[in-house]
Amino acid sequence: MKKKIICCIVLCAILALVWVGAAGAAGFPNKRITYNICFNPGGESDITARFQEQLLKKVLGQDVAINYKIGGGGALCWAELVQTKPDGYTIAGHNLPHIILQPMEMGNAGYKTLDIKNIYMFQSTPNLLLVRNDSPYKTLKDFIEGAKKNPPGVFTVGGSGTSSANDLGTTMLSKAAGIQLTYIPFGGTGSAIPALLGSHVTALMTYTPMGVQHKGRFRALAIASETRMEVLPDVPTFKEQGYDIVEGAYRGVAAPPGTPDEVIKVLADAFDKVMKDPEVRKKMDQNGFNTEFMGPEASLALVKKKMVEYEQIMKELGRIKK
Repeated sequence: MKKKIICCIVLCAILALVWVGAAGAAGFPNKRITYNICFNPGGESDITARFQEQLLKKVLGQDVAINYKIGGGGALCWAELVQTKPDGYTIAGHNLPHIILQPMEMGNAGYKTLDIKNIYMFQSTPNLLLVRNDSPYKTLKDFIEGAKKNPPGVFTVGGSGTSSANDLGTTMLSKAAGIQLTYIPFGGTGSAIPALLGSHVTALMTYTPMGVQHKGRFRALAIASETRMEVLPDVPTFKEQGYDIVEGAYRGVAAPPGTPDEVIKVLADAFDKVMKDPEVRKKMDQNGFNTEFMGPEASLALVKKKMVEYEQIMKELGRIKK
């Protein structure tokens, strides 16, 4: 009799938990969702959010307000995200390797990598080395030779944020080519572009969409991918030119820790529908994005895999202690 009573209590507890979870998603969403972008307007996170915006509103049946939380190469936004009420009504774009490298290098970035609850990973972009069209450096070889002829650190390379794919890619190039480049971080890709236009930096380590958008203004010297990109067919890879550099960023959207899985699923399904829309995919392709379709589990698996990889890379580059 006691066993039956215990079984009933356990069953009721399980059903209660299921009911609470279901209740957490019941009617979600029933008000506006705030979608925070952690970088300046005009960068890849912002561009993608604008591609998603109208269809996302339609799929969710609610307004989606795109907001900007800028600072610390995204760290300010993610630090705020992990302290936000976990109800699904505030979400934020997130980036790899940023959310891995920042806690790794800073020690206290205001958040921990696994605090950030993955919803969906929807795009990736390889690093791209750009110079002005009137630059004397026509090829990657020219650029490296120029850096060697100048005093160490004179060649400046702008990029989006610190402890980011642009930052890491610049360090990789410095080590692989035996040169010393000075990395200059900006609040986002969009704010780095004017710096190169104004000749305030020698080059940019940016991402492929900027190479597509500013094709007439800049010359791309190398792309950090395994193979050439269809939208930039004339840009050789670093590998083709003798440097084993493959690096770039993954971008997606995340929620605060503790957000119910049922709410996460509603959001993930919405982003999945949006990213599989033919018009959205066409815009992504034409603008130099690789479209990804990773739900919560696949996104988390990628984060954990990259955490191991980046720890090894950062030790090899001497940016964290072995």
